[in-house]
Amino acid sequence: MDINSDDLKTFVAVIDSGTLGAAAQHLGQTTSAVSRALARLEEKLATTLLTRTTRRMELTDEGRLLLSKARAILAALDEAEESIRVRRQRPSGRLRIDAASPFILHVIVPHVAEFRELYPEITLELTSNDQIADLLEHRTDIAIRVGELSDSTLHARPLRSGAMAILASPDYLRRHGVPKKPADLAQHQTLGFLQYESGNSWPLRHEGGEWLTTTPAIYASSGETLRALALAGQGIACLSEFMTQKDIAAGTLVPLLAKHYTGYQRPIHAVYYRNTQLSRRISCFLEFLQKKM
Repeated sequence: MDINSDDLKTFVAVIDSGTLGAAAQHLGQTTSAVSRALARLEEKLATTLLTRTTRRMELTDEGRLLLSKARAILAALDEAEESIRVRRQRPSGRLRIDAASPFILHVIVPHVAEFRELYPEITLELTSNDQIADLLEHRTDIAIRVGELSDSTLHARPLRSGAMAILASPDYLRRHGVPKKPADLAQHQTLGFLQYESGNSWPLRHEGGEWLTTTPAIYASSGETLRALALAGQGIACLSEFMTQKDIAAGTLVPLLAKHYTGYQRPIHAVYYRNTQLSRRISCFLEFLQKKM
C-alpha cells in the first residue's frame, strides 16, 4: 500500500472545507481531481472514508481514524521541511573530513578558528589518511586528496592545483653539495614515498624526459614525515609547496633545480560518492576552503 501525501492533504482539505468544490478551490484543483484523490485513498485502504449525500458529507469511523493520523503526518512533514530550510540557512551537524596529514596541518588547521566562528553549529571531525580510503568504512563525509585520482566510484570536485619543489636543508647541502642538474641526484640521498610510487617520479626535465624516477635512500608513508626528514638533513625531497612555503621563507629548506622544474601542478580534489548529494555544511566548507587556498 502506497499512500500519497498529496492525497492525504486533499482528504484533510475536504473535511476542513466542507465540500469537494470548496476544497478544490482551496487547493487550486478541479473538483474531479479532488474526487479522484478521495477515491484513490478509499481504494488503497479498502474502506469507505466518507458517506456522501446531496446535502453533506460525513466521516465514517475509519475516516475519523485516518483524519487524526493524516493531520499528524502532514504536521510532521511540515516540521521536517521547515527544519531542513532552517538547516540550509544555518548549516549545522557533524562534518567528517579526511585528508593527508600535511594538508590537514598546513591548509585546514590554520583556518579552523575562522571557520568555527562563521559556522559555530558545525562540529568538525578531522582524520588523516594518505590513501584513497572507503569513505563509508571510515565514516567520512568528504575527503581531500592531493594528486591524480583513478577511482571512478568517487565524484571529484577540483579545489586547486599546487606547485611542487625539490628541497633540502642547508645542513644537508653543506655536507653533500648542491646538485646542479637532475642527473646529479643519483649521487645524493633522496627521500621518497613508501606506498605512493608515483610520488617518487619527480617533475624534472632531463635528457630522458620530463619525469625523473628516483630511488629513495629513506621511504616514508607520509609527506609530513618526509618533510621532517628533509628538515633534519637526511636527504632531498620533492614536496608540495603548500606544506613547505614557511620552511622556504624561513630558509630551513632550500629549493633546488628550479630551472629544470617542468611547471607541473599537482591537482587537489574534494572527493565523495557519486550518489551523495552535498549537504549545506559540506558545500559551505568547500567554498570556505577554496577561498583560503
